[in-house]
Amino acid sequence: MKPTPVAITGIGAISALGTGIAAQLEGLREGRSGIGRLAHLPLPFPELWFGEVKASNADLATLAGVEAEPSRTVLLGLIAAREALQDAGLGVGADIDLLSASTVGGMDRSEAFATRWMAGGLDGIDRAMGHAVGHHAHLLARHLGLRGRVTTLSTACSSSANALMLGAWLLRSGRAEVVLAGGADALCRFTTEGFRALSAMDPAPCRPFSADRGGMNLGEGAAYLVLERADHALARGRTPLAFLAGAANTNDAHHQTATSPEGDGPFRAMQEALAEAGRTPDQVDLINAHGTGTDNNDSTEQLAMERLFATVPPFASTKSATGHTLAAAGALEAVFSVLCIRHGLIPANLRSGTPIEGMRSAPDRVPRRATVRTVLSTSFGFGGNDSALVLTATP
Repeated sequence: MKPTPVAITGIGAISALGTGIAAQLEGLREGRSGIGRLAHLPLPFPELWFGEVKASNADLATLAGVEAEPSRTVLLGLIAAREALQDAGLGVGADIDLLSASTVGGMDRSEAFATRWMAGGLDGIDRAMGHAVGHHAHLLARHLGLRGRVTTLSTACSSSANALMLGAWLLRSGRAEVVLAGGADALCRFTTEGFRALSAMDPAPCRPFSADRGGMNLGEGAAYLVLERADHALARGRTPLAFLAGAANTNDAHHQTATSPEGDGPFRAMQEALAEAGRTPDQVDLINAHGTGTDNNDSTEQLAMERLFATVPPFASTKSATGHTLAAAGALEAVFSVLCIRHGLIPANLRSGTPIEGMRSAPDRVPRRATVRTVLSTSFGFGGNDSALVLTATP
């Protein structure tokens, strides 16, 4: 028996492609990349490429309609979350549960004070109490006036996909009526240095699923989706934008930072998500792939796709346009999936080169129009925390 349909009634996003849903759609339609050199953040990486949001913190505070908020993560989250609530016809001060994912939290602010702290100065150390990863969600709820439960998920790159999956479970189990789920992450030095230490950063714009791929480009952004039971949405006069029909999370427990060579975790996550949605592989019109551009991820993910699908449907990694937005990636790409369903779009896997040797499939290189009714969107995190979402045009 299929689970109760979960309606998506509002979406909001900000990324390197721009601010707001219209900017995301325009970027995907044009096959445009937001990846470039840093222009607004004072980080010491002039040689690297990033999916930076093209705005200063002061600009973001203005867009968010708040006084200067110390954390860029919160500012990004506010902009996307407010848009999603407005899109769903919901105001502030509502009894809505907030499930927000992040890996950075307020770390960007900690870095601003760190040099002084290490030198023995205590100025601003009281503010570090608000830099913990979970505090960003409480700040979002306070600014938005949300009165429901507030929860933070942090499972690396699968974080906001897991937030959406948890939101669907809360709705289906009767523990919530409306859920705002998603994630936000800002660029910071700590994250960049960590991925550089893993030799996971491409010194050029990334090329997911290409034989000559050289790693990822980090990005930043936020995305949130309003979830509610379909009957609840219709009762308040809202037509769903799409449906979260199925989801699954698995863990192959293979390695701290790598997927098993056979892609077991990704394979099971995709297989189980489709089963929950009551869809067969041949009903999938588009795979919004995780596609980080790293050697391990792309080869194991593509191998898992080719195990699951007799004929692999069109697939692309939109991280080639936005960079890898870490905890925000699952929600951002769920938003992209909704846009592809609503507007009949297959997005481009930008800068695709020679296909990976030994594979029988290749990503779509240019954006094109097509009927899209079912999207499989994947998010695979460190430690083998692998998640897959099935988004559909109908329940």
